[in-house]
Amino acid sequence: MRKLLDRISFRLVNYMYWFLLCYLLAALAWWYFELVQQNNLMYALQKQQLMLFPGGDAGMLEIITDEHARNAKQYIGEGLTFLVITILGAVFVYGAVRRQVRFHLQQKNFMMAVTHELKTPIAVTKLSLETLRRHKLDETKQKEILNNAINETDRLNALCNNILLSSQLESGGYTLIPHEFDFSDMALKAVKEFQNRYPARLFEFNMPESIYFNGEEFLLQLVLNNLIENAVKYTPSTNSIKINVVDFGSSLELSVADLGSGIPETEKEKIFEKFYRLGDEMKRSSKGTGLGLFLSTKIIKDHKGRIYVEDNIPHGSIFKIILPK
Repeated sequence: MRKLLDRISFRLVNYMYWFLLCYLLAALAWWYFELVQQNNLMYALQKQQLMLFPGGDAGMLEIITDEHARNAKQYIGEGLTFLVITILGAVFVYGAVRRQVRFHLQQKNFMMAVTHELKTPIAVTKLSLETLRRHKLDETKQKEILNNAINETDRLNALCNNILLSSQLESGGYTLIPHEFDFSDMALKAVKEFQNRYPARLFEFNMPESIYFNGEEFLLQLVLNNLIENAVKYTPSTNSIKINVVDFGSSLELSVADLGSGIPETEKEKIFEKFYRLGDEMKRSSKGTGLGLFLSTKIIKDHKGRIYVEDNIPHGSIFKIILPK
């Protein structure tokens, strides 16, 4: 069945759908006009029969006329009811089919992206280890190759965490176990980890010391890692990435700002959907699976918080998270 769905293009399904809908509406219109004609014909025959008798009953003519008018109103009411139900049903079915087809395509794209994302760090790590085994390199070069291998391993670990946690959170297999921890310390450690992974990149961070928060530290660190990872992907290497934490007393705000190309207004809600990624899949050069922001949204909602994106000035995006204490 899935192979059959893969072979049928959405354009063909679209054409078939509109053809059937037009046929149904045409049949409805034909049914209505046939009933109207039949009603008019019956009215004319009854009037003709009444006129065959001299001094026909005027009261009978009034009854016939009232019945004709009542039938006409009944046909109009039934026709409009069927028309409204048909249109509402068509809109609902069309929207459901479009969502299902889009979700199916996103799943296909996700599988292609995951395959690429899994193979790339494995291939890079294998190449790094083979280089160390076959060549005698100076200590500086060895450290550089080992760092590359560790970075790719960290990427692979983060990807596996995203996939597993996404499945567990959706199925209810993961139970949130909140505890009090130092949010500032967690954020600082995450930023320093990225500084070690990307020593050529510039990270600016501003956060007060010792902000204590009651939540799931591992999950919130995963959210922050996803946001910083996205900022690294889309920010030119010469520009900085800004991470800020602000304590408002009753809540705290975490923001990650990049200087990338930004996000169109029409896609600012869609990017938090499962498997959704910006741009054309065939032309996309950035890495990713479309799980990071979806997973981050679920984690933040489980903490009774909110995540959204704003435009950065002069360009780029700012991802903001509001967490109530």
